Amino acid sequence: MKILRTLFTALRALRRNPMRALLTTLGIVIGVAAVIAMMEIGRGSSESIRTSISSMGANNIMVRPGTVTASGVSFGSGSIKTLVPADCEAILRECPAVRCVTPLIQARAQLVYASRNWVPSSIYGASETYLDVRDWTELSEGEPFTEHDVRTANRVCLLGQTIVRELFQGESPLGKEIRVKNVPFRVIGVLSSKGANMIGMDQDDILVAPWTSIKYRLSGSSMSMVNQSANTASSSRSPGDLYPASASGLYPAASSNSTLAVRFANIDQIYASAVSSAAIPDAISQIASVLRERHRLQPGQPDDFQIRDMTEMLKVLTATTTLMTNLLLCVAFISLVVGGVGIMNIMLVSVTERTREIGLRMAVGARARDILRQFLIESVVLCLAGGAIGILLGHGGSLLVKQFLKWPVATSPGAILTAVVVSATVGVVFGFYPAWKASRMDPIEALRYE
Repeated sequence: MKILRTLFTALRALRRNPMRALLTTLGIVIGVAAVIAMMEIGRGSSESIRTSISSMGANNIMVRPGTVTASGVSFGSGSIKTLVPADCEAILRECPAVRCVTPLIQARAQLVYASRNWVPSSIYGASETYLDVRDWTELSEGEPFTEHDVRTANRVCLLGQTIVRELFQGESPLGKEIRVKNVPFRVIGVLSSKGANMIGMDQDDILVAPWTSIKYRLSGSSMSMVNQSANTASSSRSPGDLYPASASGLYPAASSNSTLAVRFANIDQIYASAVSSAAIPDAISQIASVLRERHRLQPGQPDDFQIRDMTEMLKVLTATTTLMTNLLLCVAFISLVVGGVGIMNIMLVSVTERTREIGLRMAVGARARDILRQFLIESVVLCLAGGAIGILLGHGGSLLVKQFLKWPVATSPGAILTAVVVSATVGVVFGFYPAWKASRMDPIEALRYE
């Protein structure tokens, strides 16, 4: 009850000079509005940057086959084929830090359409989840291939914007056939433009098709890009010999009396996407554990696979986010300090003007802590009122920026809550000295004040 009575007394005192109270809160209003607007614009920009970097593979994890060594000679990465599609299924099932995963087959070939030809920088065979892994789900035209296309090795493909420009020159490629090593592929979709990645490579110069089509219809074997010595070393050890229990059922091995050649379902890479950038270390650890168990590697035995992540992209993302956060914190600190100084200045003036009132209240029984509490409450109320107005103005300003300037903006509930807490804290910190000065007055001297 005493606190409520003090609050009502403080509000009555503030109502005596509404214009001065409004001008007093102006510094807090401007400071909080600037902080809210900058936080929302900054958060929207950070999310836009995060999305852009993620689209280039910041959350991606690549798993490649390991190396084989013979007579002291290492044949390099990918010289032994140890990855199979069933490994992808196990990673997705047993690794909670992994959002999605796809097998990957790489090839290089000439594309031909009518009288035009082009050699793309990337020809990938993947599953239907590839676009999700690469955060490339929005197509410019058409539709992606499906799981049925992968299982039946349909000759369908998706083209990047560079290939469409070079081969079709303004025509729509949907439904048309291109030849890849004299194998016809029907174009069912066109990827949206991504531009160059962080090392300058054209991400739109790409063809994506079901991995079964690339492997068994186009290349006939996996990853023709490895050197000949690597192929020789790996030919004596097939995935079926190494891991008979992990062979894919998509193309089962032929029986002993069959005249068909055995087609092993080994793949060149596994492409995985972590649930977030922060979860990448956990995802790498989980993937390594699953693959070691599936490949029956004993403790102390080296991995027969290699795991790589986009460390440089993560560094760029972290540095950008940290820089923007520090900039906003500096602006917020300066704005609120200026507003707090204004509160302290006006409260000191108010204490001086109300010296006789303070003396009279103390003469009739008010204690020093009552006077301290009253002026502190006045200061906090002023700051909270300024904070509330600043929140509304800041949010409205960010919406106007989004509407007219088309900048990315994201509402930040945490910033709004922080603004309220900081406003109250500013009121306490900068209002304490005037309140303390008022509470230390001598009643007799205060009553004599003119």
